[in-house]
Amino acid sequence: MASPTAAVGVSEEQSKKKSKKSTNEVEECELLTVPDGWREPAFTREDNPRGLLEESSFATLFPKYREAYLRESWPLVQKALGETHIKATLDLIEGSITVCTTKKTFDPYAIVRARDLIKLLARSVPFEQAVRILQDDVAADIIKIGTLVRNRERFVKRRQRLIGPKGSTLKALELLTGCYVMVQGNTVSALGPHNGLKEVRKVVMDTMKNIHPIYNIKTLMIKRELAKDPELRMQSWERFLPNFRHKNLNKRKEPKKKSAKKEYTPFPPQQPESKVDKELATGEFFLRESVKKRKKMEEIKVKQAEALTKKQEERNKAFIPPKEKPLMKKTNKAPSESKLDIEAIKDKVKKAKNKKLGAPIVNPAPASSSTATDKKQKKKNKG
Repeated sequence: MASPTAAVGVSEEQSKKKSKKSTNEVEECELLTVPDGWREPAFTREDNPRGLLEESSFATLFPKYREAYLRESWPLVQKALGETHIKATLDLIEGSITVCTTKKTFDPYAIVRARDLIKLLARSVPFEQAVRILQDDVAADIIKIGTLVRNRERFVKRRQRLIGPKGSTLKALELLTGCYVMVQGNTVSALGPHNGLKEVRKVVMDTMKNIHPIYNIKTLMIKRELAKDPELRMQSWERFLPNFRHKNLNKRKEPKKKSAKKEYTPFPPQQPESKVDKELATGEFFLRESVKKRKKMEEIKVKQAEALTKKQEERNKAFIPPKEKPLMKKTNKAPSESKLDIEAIKDKVKKAKNKKLGAPIVNPAPASSSTATDKKQKKKNKG
């Protein structure tokens, strides 16, 4: 049996471990949370007074239709990049834009932002939106969607689904993520905070995978409402988010003619019998040539006779008269049972008359006596 002191010691150690775990979890949670209104300090010349050691440059091509807009807005681009001491050149002959650092450039990340700026300008993003990339809290993402769908018609339909009727879906996505989204050709250009860009990429990729963007927009709306509650900030939100499933499953098209697979056998199929083997089996091989020829002629004559009979039957079919339809339809004779009984009808009529008129019943005896007297008088008159 264990002593009570040992049990007490074990319980104290467990409680200490639990308290340590809880304190560690609290510290990690505090580290993960960012205080409201916090912003990273700007990078100044004091952070890098000596500047950069080597010159670095980036270049990108732009389409022909973009040339007029770039020529108009180029002074504004040079002014914006001149604040970070980056040189920009526009080559209209080659159709390219180049940015490079100078001796006065002190921010090493400024050239990366300048590279993103010229990429966005080449992808038809207006200058007013593209200039925001030079800020510290703004990033850019160019999503390539041209190779995600093979069929061109499907690609166009899904791209239009991302834009929505009159751009409503794209506008809702911009409001929820806080990003500027531009759909142009085979790419989607996004500009905004890092968290928003992550959501934009997810929505775009799911839309190209035939998942409607409205589902992702609904989840973003729910997340936006949950983020306002400080108690739910460090909890899992899976119980609140909807789970959308595919209802229509793609059924594999089955072929009309199904060929059943034969069982595998290591032995090759039996070789078919040759003409000589068949003759040996029947005994024709040992007959004379004259007998063979006579037998062949008999077989040919039998076949010819069968063919003649078939042809004759086909010819005779044309001379067989067709069956004529009768002009008048045969009337079915009424059955004898259905004949009318005239005497019975007469009796019924007499009875009905007597009942209606109310005449007294006449005795048959006097009627017969009167007839007898009339006959006697006729005989006397003749005599």
